[in-house]
Amino acid sequence: MPRFLLLSSAVLLFAFCKNNATPDSPAQRPAYAIAIHGGAGTIRKSDMTPEQETGYRAALDTALTIGETILKNGGIALDAVTATIAYLEDNPLFNAGRGAVFTHEGRNEHDASIMDGSNQMAGAVGGVSIVKHPILLARAIMEKSPHVMLSGRGAEQFAIENGLDTVAPSWFFTQRRWDSLQKVLEKEKAQQPQGLIKPTGFKDQKFGTVGCVVLDKNGNLAAGTSTGGMTNKRWNRLGDTPVIGAGTYASNDGCAVSCTGHGEFFIRYAVAHDVWAHMVYGGLSLEDAANQIVMQKLVEKGGEGGLIAVDKNGNIAMPFNSEGMYRGYAKPGERQVLIFRGL
Repeated sequence: MPRFLLLSSAVLLFAFCKNNATPDSPAQRPAYAIAIHGGAGTIRKSDMTPEQETGYRAALDTALTIGETILKNGGIALDAVTATIAYLEDNPLFNAGRGAVFTHEGRNEHDASIMDGSNQMAGAVGGVSIVKHPILLARAIMEKSPHVMLSGRGAEQFAIENGLDTVAPSWFFTQRRWDSLQKVLEKEKAQQPQGLIKPTGFKDQKFGTVGCVVLDKNGNLAAGTSTGGMTNKRWNRLGDTPVIGAGTYASNDGCAVSCTGHGEFFIRYAVAHDVWAHMVYGGLSLEDAANQIVMQKLVEKGGEGGLIAVDKNGNIAMPFNSEGMYRGYAKPGERQVLIFRGL
């Protein structure tokens, strides 16, 4: 074949490939992508007043704006994650920080974690009661200690030594959460007159965790999660939130994931890491991997909840198998805030 024909064919082939790049190719990656959640569970439109729904949607929208503004201005994924979650921790609508639920003993115990997808560094904290923003403590553990997870009084001491804001435990008190505990305790007492220790209140409830996943302009991923745990939890119970690979995971070669739901199931099946593994080892898309785990595997095992995830090309997935999940996402020119299934 003449040389000019070979060159012409090569040019045409290059043009065809360039104009038909798949949506999952790096060439199509948006400048940034962010997704958030505010918990999943028994969240029904019929149980909410219009004012309550408006309040939740406004709070989620504000959280998205905080993270998106950082990303629009060229900020890094970790900064967007921590700022977004810190806002949600300050908002008493959500079960994290100031909106945390109460333990059986009437305390607030907070858990959080964060992971940097660029290097798989991670930090986590469990069972703290005086740290104003547990997500900032998780990041400090990642960046300023040789460890991944700290808990209890030792974690609180680390927070004080590193200049993080601490508050009196009473700062986290909200009447709504206190009343919820009293209702559960009354039900528990009525069902167990012999005084048997078998905590109730884990069914038919909201799994109130907050989380954020981000892809920044540099192609770096990050994920963070924060929670007050389950109403009426006992014995310093820890759920999936502070467990890297269960409630939080991020790696630039795949995706960033933050989970919300019945934590024991998410721990047993390493849900956050499993999404990444299905993508990297199994070759699935983010949507297929997330749906297979949340809508099939967890359902088969009896686990309720959901997750948010963003992959290295800016694709977003937000599956849940409960009645609702507070959630939202934003990309350049694209934004949604949702609560109920399909709404």
